[in-house]
Amino acid sequence: MSNRALVLQSPGLEALAFEDREVPTPGPGEAVVRLRASCLNYHDFVVLKGLQPSVEYPRVPLSDGAGEVVAVGEGVTRVVAGSRVCANFYRDWVAGPPEPQHWASVFGDAIDGCAQQYLRLPADALAVTPSHLSDLEAATLPCAGVTAWASLERAGLRSGETVLVQGTGGVSIFGLQLAKARGCRVIVTSSSEAKLERAKTLGADETIHYLERPDWDEAARELTDGRGVDLTIDVGGEQTLGRAISAAATGGRIAMVGILSGFGNADFNPAATFTKQVSLFGIAVGSRADFDAMNRSIEASQLHPVISDAFSLSDTAQACGLMESGGHFGKIALTIS
Repeated sequence: MSNRALVLQSPGLEALAFEDREVPTPGPGEAVVRLRASCLNYHDFVVLKGLQPSVEYPRVPLSDGAGEVVAVGEGVTRVVAGSRVCANFYRDWVAGPPEPQHWASVFGDAIDGCAQQYLRLPADALAVTPSHLSDLEAATLPCAGVTAWASLERAGLRSGETVLVQGTGGVSIFGLQLAKARGCRVIVTSSSEAKLERAKTLGADETIHYLERPDWDEAARELTDGRGVDLTIDVGGEQTLGRAISAAATGGRIAMVGILSGFGNADFNPAATFTKQVSLFGIAVGSRADFDAMNRSIEASQLHPVISDAFSLSDTAQACGLMESGGHFGKIALTIS
C-alpha cells in the first residue's frame, strides 16, 4: 500500500505530478488520516501558480482536507480510528490568539498539504466533522468556513445586524449562511444577476449588481435607510476597502480577509474611520478551537456548505482554471480517490 500524493515540483501548474510515497505511521500524540476530499482556495491557487515566494519545493499543495482517522499514536484520546475529521488550516494553532510561528504550520504552503491520500499530523490539529456532512462538504470548512466564522466572532455580530458580503465565492457564501443562522440581514454584491438570484435562495435579503451600481457603498447605505452596514466581509482589498469604509454604519466593523482585487495599497479616506468609529481588523482563518465552535453551530443549524463544482485531484489544473475565470458559486471541491 502506498500514499499517492500530488506534488508541486517547482512553481507553476505544469510542475504538478503524482508520486507514490510511504503511508505514514503515527507517533505519540499523532494521527494518520485517510483523506477523501479537499478544496481549492485562493491561497492554494496562489501557491499552485507559483506566486507565493516563501514556498519551498517540492511541496504537496492544498490546505483543506477531510476524511477518516485510520491510526492513532500513543496518548491520543480525542479521536479514534474511524473518526471523521478535518485538518485545521494551521497545524499548530490549537487555541488562543494568533502567533507569528503559526504561519510555519500552514498546510500546502509551509508544510506538505492535503493533496495526498494519507496525512500524518498532531491529533490536536483535527476537528471532528459535523455528522450530517459528506466528506466533500466537510472539506470546504477548514479555510473558507473558519475564515467567515472568525470574521463574525471577531465582530461580535448580533442578531438583527446587517452584514455585507462581497461576491459569491467560498468565504462570502459561508458568511451569508452563517450570518443568516444568527438572525442577521445580509446584502450580497456580485457582477452576475444569476449569482445574485441564487444568493437569494440561500437567504440573501438584498443584492447589489456592482457593474450596474459601481457606487455599491452608496447602494448599501440606501438599502439601510442611510444607516450603513454593521459588518462587511471584505475579500477584495485594494479596490474594495475604501468603499467598505464608506458603506459602514457608525460603529461598523470590517473584516479584511482577502486581496482578490490586487496586491497594492488601498485608497481610502482615513477620516471616515474615526468619524464613524469604524473597526478594521484582519482575519487569516483561525484556530482549531474556532473550527470546533463553528462545527457546533453548523451541527445545530444543519447548515450544508455550497459546492459549485467537484473535480478529481488529477484535474487540479482545471479547477484552477475555473477559479481564475470566476465562474464558481461557493466552493470548488476536489475528490481524493
